[in-house]
Amino acid sequence: MDMVRSRFASISRHLSSATKPRRVPSKYKSLAIGQAQQAITDYLHSTRSLSYTFAEHIAKNAAISIQNLISKLDFSVTTFSKSIRKHLSYHPINEFEFFFESIGIEYSEVNEFLPPNKFFFSEDRSVLDAACTLSGFGFPWNRLGKLYEEESSIFRQSPDEITSRLLNLKDHGFSTFAVIGICLAIPRALLGGEESRCLSVNLKRLFEEFDTEDFVEENVDSWFALCSKFKVFYHLGGNDKEMWELIGRHKPLFMEHPEEVLIQKTEFFCRFGVRKVDVALLILKCPEIMSFDLETPVVSVAGILKHFGLSEDELLVVSRDYPYVFGRNKMANLPHVMRALDLHDWIFDRLRNGNHHFLASYSLNNPDEDIIGEYRERLEEIQRSRTPTHTMHKLDFLHGIGFGENALTLKVLQHAHGSSTELTDRFRSLLDGGIRFSKLCMLIRLAPKILNQKPGSIEDKLRFLRGEMGASMDYLDVFPAFLCFDLEYRIKPRFRFHEWLLEKKLCSRSYSIASMVATSEKAFIARLYGLHPAIPKQWLERFSYRKQERNVC
Repeated sequence: MDMVRSRFASISRHLSSATKPRRVPSKYKSLAIGQAQQAITDYLHSTRSLSYTFAEHIAKNAAISIQNLISKLDFSVTTFSKSIRKHLSYHPINEFEFFFESIGIEYSEVNEFLPPNKFFFSEDRSVLDAACTLSGFGFPWNRLGKLYEEESSIFRQSPDEITSRLLNLKDHGFSTFAVIGICLAIPRALLGGEESRCLSVNLKRLFEEFDTEDFVEENVDSWFALCSKFKVFYHLGGNDKEMWELIGRHKPLFMEHPEEVLIQKTEFFCRFGVRKVDVALLILKCPEIMSFDLETPVVSVAGILKHFGLSEDELLVVSRDYPYVFGRNKMANLPHVMRALDLHDWIFDRLRNGNHHFLASYSLNNPDEDIIGEYRERLEEIQRSRTPTHTMHKLDFLHGIGFGENALTLKVLQHAHGSSTELTDRFRSLLDGGIRFSKLCMLIRLAPKILNQKPGSIEDKLRFLRGEMGASMDYLDVFPAFLCFDLEYRIKPRFRFHEWLLEKKLCSRSYSIASMVATSEKAFIARLYGLHPAIPKQWLERFSYRKQERNVC
């Protein structure tokens, strides 16, 4: 028996070693990659008839696809080059996979862009032809993915269309490097039409006003860096005339601050929920805002409202209506704090009417201002718990949507389940469903478990409420827990049965949605029995799913 086991183990090891390719030793890795890149280049050029230059671009810039290919083969210093070429003869590659990685798309995202059931450029050359045209003009091959991700329609244009639009930009007086920088930063410039024409005119005027020859080097990176800063405002205001005029007057704003800082500041003010062009105009009219620290300071909600001019009487009303927003919070969360209070338009008007300096001049009156002992004690308990990081991330989410450091926020935290990412997705789904920000925060305060519903479920319930039930979103003010009940096993069958009762004139009154949905099954059937002893049988046989209802409230 031992001899049999020994022979079996030997055979197993032999089979195992036969099926697993020998890995490339570290010292030969660069050699193997180089040989694989050359083999892919020759394959695409000789076998697939691509231009050698573009075949080389693809092979040189598809590192992970190359490594995946190498991992399937046995490695030997003397035979690897021959082995990989032989492998390609019998195992054609997915050319689009190599292509999309090579133009700069993250390999983990490549699958999102692969055309279905197509593996060879000969099946669809439009994307490749567009890339070759752009590369021939001077676009860096491995940065074309940025164009594709932002405006894939560019790659559905014919080479003649692309060439025509590139030359049209040059006709506006831009150099080749400037054209490439503009298009990489703002791909819409390559789409043509009136918007593209206006953009070209605005940029040309800006470059002349800025006298770009003095500070922009004649290369793609330098032009791309400058145009990326303009793009921040272009995405806010499009071709708004006043905005472009203001940009031309504020050269230091674009010379002194990197793109990341411009994005950070504009995103802060966009969170107030106002028009994007108004955000652009605020920053351009008050460029000193760029030096304000809008991330780290801690604010007292009551304190900053008084700082911006809210009267004591107004503050009393607001604190009574929105108690869960008060306490402390971070300056970074101020925009959502104001939206939760429904005061975002008020404070933004104050900012753009000359009071923007209030953001810089505010500070806590004293170190203990608005510190709530119960909140601090609970915070210490969270830090000692088994999952402090997970819980703190959820708490940060609540502060991020405007809930303050107070006991009411902690009660919401207790009932909200899921990661901070999941809670954020659900919150956005509710906003996208048409619920006003301040109202949504109030609904969460009243029925925290609405945050436990999946986005798809939220969308379906809101659609059913507005559609078949014919109710407005305002009904959620009365019955926010509606969103917690199961749509298929509770809401739909009960509502449709109620409609059937009214149609058959078996019920003389119309019940509210809350009365239909929130009543327990036992009480619901008792109510039906009170209408007529035979009605519960109709419910159980024709409408009820007779499954456990998934009511999470």
